[in-house]
Amino acid sequence: MAKSIIVILGPTASGKSALAVHLARKFNGEVISADSRQVYKGMNLGSGKITKKEMKGVPHHLIDVASPQKRFDVTRYRRMAQASISQVIKRERTPMICGGTGFYIQAIIDGIVIPEVKPDQKLRAELEKLDTKSLFEKLKKLDQRRAKNIDQSNRRRLIRALEIVIKTGKAVPILKKQPLPYPVLMIGIKKTPEELKKLIKLRLNKRLNAGMVKEVKKLRQSGISWKKLVDFGLEYRFVALYLQGLINRKKMIELIQKESEHFTKRQMTWFKRDERIYWIKKQSEAEKLIKDFLAKQKGRD
Repeated sequence: MAKSIIVILGPTASGKSALAVHLARKFNGEVISADSRQVYKGMNLGSGKITKKEMKGVPHHLIDVASPQKRFDVTRYRRMAQASISQVIKRERTPMICGGTGFYIQAIIDGIVIPEVKPDQKLRAELEKLDTKSLFEKLKKLDQRRAKNIDQSNRRRLIRALEIVIKTGKAVPILKKQPLPYPVLMIGIKKTPEELKKLIKLRLNKRLNAGMVKEVKKLRQSGISWKKLVDFGLEYRFVALYLQGLINRKKMIELIQKESEHFTKRQMTWFKRDERIYWIKKQSEAEKLIKDFLAKQKGRD
């Protein structure tokens, strides 16, 4: 059997998870999540984590593998993803990497990792005093390349990037190291900004009705600080602010919608740099691409 990797990617709310399940069932695959928040236990509704029912029997990997109270980075993700890919291939099935965290996808496909730099608590405490905008402006001055592709509202990542730059005295190094030894097909879901806006709104209402505010309250009760919840960004950030009484419910919904729309733009900026991605609008297009790709690889065996 041909050993190949398929990647299903796209902006938030574009329908990646459902498409990945459909394609995995059709092409004997297993899904490996590439989402920086779905790795955490207890962060379900806010991260858009797929449910057991929605998985339709398709095995999923790298979901619920870390405690939200502990640090989880791209280096650890890459190591775990490599192990999952090897296991799926051993079972003679096709690994299907699915997610919207571009850096995680790039880390596993191209073998790109950031060298380990030990946390400096004193430096972090100093950086914590700065507001998010100031952190971003500081990074922009020190490392323009990293500033271009980082999530500007994610304090956790901004502080980590600054920590690396300040500790090493150099720009955040991105190294190409041991790309996957298998052919890779990358498929991206294409949606217009208007379509995404509607999808984000529908998804947000669904999550709120399902108990997203209760989920964040439960995370807080489990010992996770307000600061850490805010650092997780998007839904967790604004629900945490709402629960602290810093914004009202209407403002919370408005800010989640607005920030989610901005987030999709940043995701697309990242993805558009990669010319290997085939952008599709219909499920049938993805099926044809995979069918042709797998046939081609089989012919090479």
